[in-house]
Amino acid sequence: MQRRILLTLTFLLAPLCAIFLLPTGAWAQKGTIKVATQSPLSGEQAAQGEYIKLGAQVAVEEAVKRFRDKGFDLILVPYDDQAKPEVGVANARNIAADADILLVVGHFNSGVALPSSEIYKDSMLAMISPANTHPLITDRGYPNVNRVCGRDDIQGPVGARYTARDLKLKSVYIVHDKTLYGQGIADTFRDEAKRLGLKILGYEGTEERANFAPMIIPMKAKNPDFVYFGGIYHQGGLLLKQMREKGVKAVFMGPDGLDSSEMVKIAGPRVVGSYYTTVAGPIDSYPESAAFATRFKQRFGKEVESFAMYGYDAAAVGLKAIEQAIQELGGKKPTRAQVSAAIRKLKNYKGITGTIAFDDKGDPVKSKYFVLKFEKRLYPGKVVKVIEQEAPKAKRS
Repeated sequence: MQRRILLTLTFLLAPLCAIFLLPTGAWAQKGTIKVATQSPLSGEQAAQGEYIKLGAQVAVEEAVKRFRDKGFDLILVPYDDQAKPEVGVANARNIAADADILLVVGHFNSGVALPSSEIYKDSMLAMISPANTHPLITDRGYPNVNRVCGRDDIQGPVGARYTARDLKLKSVYIVHDKTLYGQGIADTFRDEAKRLGLKILGYEGTEERANFAPMIIPMKAKNPDFVYFGGIYHQGGLLLKQMREKGVKAVFMGPDGLDSSEMVKIAGPRVVGSYYTTVAGPIDSYPESAAFATRFKQRFGKEVESFAMYGYDAAAVGLKAIEQAIQELGGKKPTRAQVSAAIRKLKNYKGITGTIAFDDKGDPVKSKYFVLKFEKRLYPGKVVKVIEQEAPKAKRS
């Protein structure tokens, strides 16, 4: 009889004991906070888009306990924009309709980011880009749009200056992929190359995906010292391969769209000797990156690439701002506008890619730009030059 009474009391008191033993965040839930990513997770550009998502995923997973302790469930919701503007915009509408999403990490393509960010602006949903380099991303002056990477109007001239001053070459043939990103950076390269006295032997856009012979034949006839390609690795690697097969010996360079191990896979041995510039340095360029690379490999079973680090920092700086907004509100869930304001107020956030602070346009106050050379058939290339430069100031109307 005594045993039966004891069991009954234990059964009745157990839930009450459990309540007092659980940490506050586990039972006094205040709701859900979501972080969305937008990047290509399928198609030709999925390799870099996947790394952006995985970097952000690490940042979210590391922050889950901190948010739970504050009474919030933290969830990552990845979206595949397929590197297509219409898909990115459709995703953006769905993202904006989910009131729990307080942060977007994305995109990879500037041509997708620009129209999608118009949707985010309407609801003041904070966007932090790990990879969009077109000047218009931030030059529109939207208070909710930011990036942790550099800009093409600096990256393009960095490549041109290296060509003229370090390689001391005299003539260049420029090719671009007809996208907002590819043509935009090709234009900034061309303008600086002209200013430095390089002779522009050709300037051509193409959407070709297989046979570049019609372009390579006249290129070879003009015998340029240098070929610059504005675009992404899936075209750039094949263009380089076919150039070498057809006897074009010009030095080859492209921007951060070539910053992928896929560039080596596509170009094969012909990648050796080529260059690329990037706003996202390789893993050994940052003092904090080694530990992140270890965590990343333990989590996903593969080596980290540059844009995973920038995906991580974009998510991490946004999450820090959300936490600060929660604290300032006495533990309440912030609005999207409050999160956007908190991001701009962050000063000297220590990310794995360096110290991050945003100017009044949403650009990082200072960014690093890297020139790398594929000295071997290995990714990443070897860093041959690093430039740190401030973002341009906002233009006064």
